Amino acid sequence: MTNETVITVQGEYTARYAPERALATISIGFEGPDRGPVFELTTDVADGVRARIVELHDPGAGPVTWWASDSVRVWSSKPWNNEGKQLPPVHHSTIEFRVRFNDFPALARWIEEIALVDGATVGGIEWDLTDPRRTVVTAEVRSRAVKDAVSKATVFAQSIGLGTVRAIALADPGMLGDQGTASPGNYDELNAVVVGHSSGGELSLKPADIEVSAAVDARFLAS
Repeated sequence: MTNETVITVQGEYTARYAPERALATISIGFEGPDRGPVFELTTDVADGVRARIVELHDPGAGPVTWWASDSVRVWSSKPWNNEGKQLPPVHHSTIEFRVRFNDFPALARWIEEIALVDGATVGGIEWDLTDPRRTVVTAEVRSRAVKDAVSKATVFAQSIGLGTVRAIALADPGMLGDQGTASPGNYDELNAVVVGHSSGGELSLKPADIEVSAAVDARFLAS
C-alpha cells in the first residue's frame, strides 16, 4: 500500500504595477442667500469646465478618454448662530464631474487649471490599470499564487521524507472547508499620490503603484 500524506496549504502572491489611467473627481459649487443667482453661477462655471473637458476628450488618444457629469443639485439649509438663533436660509448648488485621463502630465496641468476656477474643488484621484492590462496581470498573479502553493507543499513533503506531490483540489480561500481567516485575492487600487512641483513650477503627480494580490487554497497528496 502506497504511503500517502494529505497536505493542505495556501499559496499567495502580490505584485505592483504602475498605473495607466486616472479618474479625477471635481465639483463646482456655490452658496448664497438667493436660489436663482446661486444656480445660475454654478451652471455658468460648470459650462466652462465642461467645454474644456470636451476639448481634451478623445476616447482613443486622450488625454481624456471618458467623462461624465451629474445634474445640478440645489438645496437649502437654515444655519444657527452661536447664540442659538436660526438664521435666514442659505441656498446651495453643486455639480460633479468625473474625468478619466491616460496622460498624467496632462492631468496635472488640468488640475492646475481647475484650481484657479472659483467654486471648483478636486475631490480625489483614483489610479487604475486599463481593463486589458488588469485581465493579464490578474491571471499572472493567480498563476504565481498556485505555483507558490505547489512550492510550499513540496517543501512540506520533503521535510517528512516524501518525494512528490500531486494536487487533488484547488479553490479560492476558505472553499476547501478548512477553518481560517485568510481573505481572497484582491485587486487593490492604491490611491496615494505625492503632489509636488517640478523645477519648472508645474504640478507633478507621482501616484503609488497598484497592488494586485491573489491567494489560493490547495490540497495535495504527497508520496
